[in-house]
Amino acid sequence: FTTISPASHEKVNNRPENAMANNLAGIFGWNRSFKADAVEATLFDLMQSAKILTKTENGWKSLLRVSSIISRINFSLKEQLFLHSAYPTTSNEAVFFGPDTYRFANAIQHFLSTNNQTIFRAVDIGTGSGVGAVLLAQALPVAEIIAADINHAALNLARINVDTADIHNIKIVHSDLLNDIKGNFDLIIANPPYLVDEAKRTYRHGGGQLGTQLSLDIVDVAIQRLNPSGALLLYTGVAIVDGHDAFLAEVETKLKRAGFTFHYSEIDPDIFGEELASAAYNKADRIAAVVLTARKQTG
Repeated sequence: FTTISPASHEKVNNRPENAMANNLAGIFGWNRSFKADAVEATLFDLMQSAKILTKTENGWKSLLRVSSIISRINFSLKEQLFLHSAYPTTSNEAVFFGPDTYRFANAIQHFLSTNNQTIFRAVDIGTGSGVGAVLLAQALPVAEIIAADINHAALNLARINVDTADIHNIKIVHSDLLNDIKGNFDLIIANPPYLVDEAKRTYRHGGGQLGTQLSLDIVDVAIQRLNPSGALLLYTGVAIVDGHDAFLAEVETKLKRAGFTFHYSEIDPDIFGEELASAAYNKADRIAAVVLTARKQTG
């Protein structure tokens, strides 16, 4: 199942013929209500035992979703399944998964395919469902991979997803950025929250005037905690105001001052367009998805 944006998900689910789920994709992907007899009795009992069922007007609904990502490992393709939060993701500790996750996964795999530096230790900051950490661990089986998050619900799901993928070189750690983790890294990756959220929900709110504060904090952490020749791979979103990318301007200043080389790419010019109707973005032209790759020099 490929998870789409919340706005698109809502439109598809609101079609009259999609009121109820009649297969596993409808139950665990589209997250629709379903009758108990729509699944095998054994599966329904397991869902009850795991306490991931809630009663609805029309039957039952899963409290978790399952999405798939196709990963490229040693020239072969492998489908990975990831548990994450139910639709809609409204709670403070929701574990988000969507188009950003796929873009992040693609950025990771592109980076790994072109990287020529040895990676012994890597960390996925704000790991969420664990996608980044799992992709790193599969590609770097002898490296130490740390999956870090401040959200306990995310860490619980990440642990399950790592176990399901049968991966043994990932360490799950509760940490605010890298504050609770010692040592330096050869690679830091992150897909942080980057929107301005009035409720300041952990999975969504990036902080600062236009949601970029957490992304800037990650750049600062990378400058301090990367080994020589180490790299930062940051996927995030930025608001463009009057054609100007203030995030890029600030990042460029930070990285040049620290002696880093970097590459910055706008990979999607228009995401979360519905946010432009909110007061926080009343001067923004658009919100763009960007990938920053920065490398610390040896000298």
